[in-house]
Amino acid sequence: MAQRVLLADDHPLFREALSTTIRRIQPDIIVDEAECLRDARAALDRGVTYDLVLLDLKLPDCDGFSGLLELRGRHPHTAIAIVSASDDAATISNAIACGAAGFIPKSAPAARLREALEAILAGDIWSPDEATPGTTDAIRAIASLSPAQIRILSGLRLGLPNKVIAYEIGVTEATVKAHMTALFRKLGVSSRTQALIVARALDLEGGPGS
Repeated sequence: MAQRVLLADDHPLFREALSTTIRRIQPDIIVDEAECLRDARAALDRGVTYDLVLLDLKLPDCDGFSGLLELRGRHPHTAIAIVSASDDAATISNAIACGAAGFIPKSAPAARLREALEAILAGDIWSPDEATPGTTDAIRAIASLSPAQIRILSGLRLGLPNKVIAYEIGVTEATVKAHMTALFRKLGVSSRTQALIVARALDLEGGPGS
């Protein structure tokens, strides 16, 4: 069966160029495209099996690592790699800490892209040689959350009440509260407001490109 990749990026010309490059590297691969996090989420939620999701860090409805964590929370067994122009060492390290299967700079030449794709599709974690270890305490705490806790944190970031979060993830309000208690403990906080302050570590500090 042919491998299938979902490419989520809001720049049509970049999507076309990357899709073309991917197909040149692996002619049998199927590449689907999404221009925002909502479309990527919908594609995954339809039940299509993707071997890899290539996700831009800056989308119209998402800026930073929150999109990565949201998709991980909803589809924890799907490999998600970041493709971004924000490729400083800290951003790369934080993406890997948040569970990315790899980090591919948009500036990577075709040979490096081939190396990255082959490694990630084989189940390895790939990042550029210039990446260095080191993440903030906040990122490490967030990265320790379970998929359910990640989805609840995403709901908190959207300002959703417990009842709506429970409906969205298909559990009871009591279960949401139990997960939230564990979430607060992992983040070292005692309230929604404090949790959101920690969660700001998921946002990018600007930087060039997307």
